[in-house]
Amino acid sequence: MSVGGTSTGPDGRDAHRTPASRHGDRTGTGLGMDPDQLPDGLVVADEHGRVVCFNTAAARITALSASEALGQHLDKALPLEDLEGRRWWQLTDPYGGLAIRVRQPERNLLLPGGREVLVCARYVRAEPLAPVHRVIVSLRDTEARRRTERSHAELIATVAHELRSPLTSVKGFTATLLAKWERFTDDQKRLMLETVDADADRVTRLIAELLDISRIDSGRLEVRRQPVDIGAAVGRHIQAYVAAGQPAERFLLRIEQPLPALWADPDKVDQVLSNLIENAVRHGEGTVTIGVTPSPSPREGEETGTSVTVSDEGPGIPEESMNRVFTRFWRGSKRGGTGLGLYIVKGIVEAHGGTITVGRALVGGAEFRFTLPVGAPAYLA
Repeated sequence: MSVGGTSTGPDGRDAHRTPASRHGDRTGTGLGMDPDQLPDGLVVADEHGRVVCFNTAAARITALSASEALGQHLDKALPLEDLEGRRWWQLTDPYGGLAIRVRQPERNLLLPGGREVLVCARYVRAEPLAPVHRVIVSLRDTEARRRTERSHAELIATVAHELRSPLTSVKGFTATLLAKWERFTDDQKRLMLETVDADADRVTRLIAELLDISRIDSGRLEVRRQPVDIGAAVGRHIQAYVAAGQPAERFLLRIEQPLPALWADPDKVDQVLSNLIENAVRHGEGTVTIGVTPSPSPREGEETGTSVTVSDEGPGIPEESMNRVFTRFWRGSKRGGTGLGLYIVKGIVEAHGGTITVGRALVGGAEFRFTLPVGAPAYLA
């Protein structure tokens, strides 16, 4: 059965009458499938503007049953208005107007009651410039787009909040120093300047996170592969924490040799390690254990990879939160942070072709495990 009409048998009856077709030509898509299987709303009107197809998704979106819509004129079955309150069918005039038109691009329109839907239309002509003999309308709920917009709004609000605090501090201290420089001792000046320096670093980190999120979401995160000694990289992070005042006995590093030669982006691997170890130190308790082992590669066609496990002895992550750990704005505790770090970590690991998981450590705390493929550049393969 095609959009142009219904196929018939030798006796003049419908050759393929289905239960759905008893309510009209609801299979008039030319796809050889039931329109009710389509994820979007589908409405088809014939050359007279009468609705001949109204699938289940269209009924759900419009809150109008197929039996009520079939046979009605298109502007009655779908009384759409634009955001300025104008009747859409009168504006577009699908059966009149320019004969060269073949479609209406997707736009936001309103159903009765103010419900917003995404609508696009196709004008089917037997040949160019011929009269329209089918109007095919696609309807889509806006809930997914609203969720995306809410996510963007949350990101903007979070960034604004995180930027306000350090910038207020920077502005306050610099203004005070400029106005009353002679009144402060050298030690007081040093303390203020160190605070300004730390807050400037905080702003820089936040901007770097935003750039990373933008690249991850758009699929433009670049990975510059080089040989990486991941055991030495972990060792450097531990030494930095010890130099900053953490007791050396709080860290336990286990490296299983021999490790495969790992080709990865060293800066991004450092970013992953920094985030996971910082989370274990800040939010966990007891000994922070980092294990580096060879493992099966997460990428098909490669035999080996490298796995890194970071675990602590704290309360761990509640079971009901496990599936949200790598989403935006998830915070494991109320100890600060933007909630963007683990989202970025997951994006970096996956950009390398690797995998990352979270679970509960044997000693009860949280355990993060990421695995990277060997990932040698193509010219060395």
